[in-house]
Amino acid sequence: MSDQQRIIYQTDADHYEALISREDHQGNLMQALEEIVNPKGLDILDLGAGTGRLTMMLAPLARSIRAFDASAEMLRVCRERLLASGLSNWQVGVADHRQIPITNNHADLVVSGWSVAYLAVWNPETWKDELEKWLIEMKRVLRRGSYIVLFESLGTGNETPIQMDHLVNYFQWLDENGFQQKWIRTDYEFESIQEAEELTRFFFGDGLADKVKANKWVILPECTGVLWMKVE
Repeated sequence: MSDQQRIIYQTDADHYEALISREDHQGNLMQALEEIVNPKGLDILDLGAGTGRLTMMLAPLARSIRAFDASAEMLRVCRERLLASGLSNWQVGVADHRQIPITNNHADLVVSGWSVAYLAVWNPETWKDELEKWLIEMKRVLRRGSYIVLFESLGTGNETPIQMDHLVNYFQWLDENGFQQKWIRTDYEFESIQEAEELTRFFFGDGLADKVKANKWVILPECTGVLWMKVE
């Protein structure tokens, strides 16, 4: 992840939401989740919720949903979207993945999209310790028999999955700790090539934006890993 992306998370949630609102036009995220666990009637935690990509998908089904993120700016948009939905079964709050401000055995499901990996990426010297702290916290907040479901990048601009060098250790750690894995497509569908180029340049940088422009991609391919574990 570039320094520019880290700045975006803290300062430009509206532009970011414009990008991710184009993601997963096939609806594969919900289908992949429901193949693992039925979210209907569950108490759900969305960690690294951002502007509410997964929160908004799950809130109509959940008994309760709490969305946490390290960025108050991202949660500003998430909160606005939840307020507009008319739902009342939600809360949002700023929190670190390793220290969630809720009681023990609170939730039936933890979801996290494109977020937990940053514990490894941002902490290259202590990444394993940080992930272990996170997993201990997940086991604290979840009830027995509950699930953790993660979505992580396997390549934007790719039609088949790739594993980025900076995520190799992270994926290996998940495998060693009992997470199962599959992959899905979560392609972006833009309204125009101009929009596709502008939004990809904003977040992903010149390399991908130039590829979008050259290929005239209104639909930008993306592969996403789905990783899950049942907490016994």
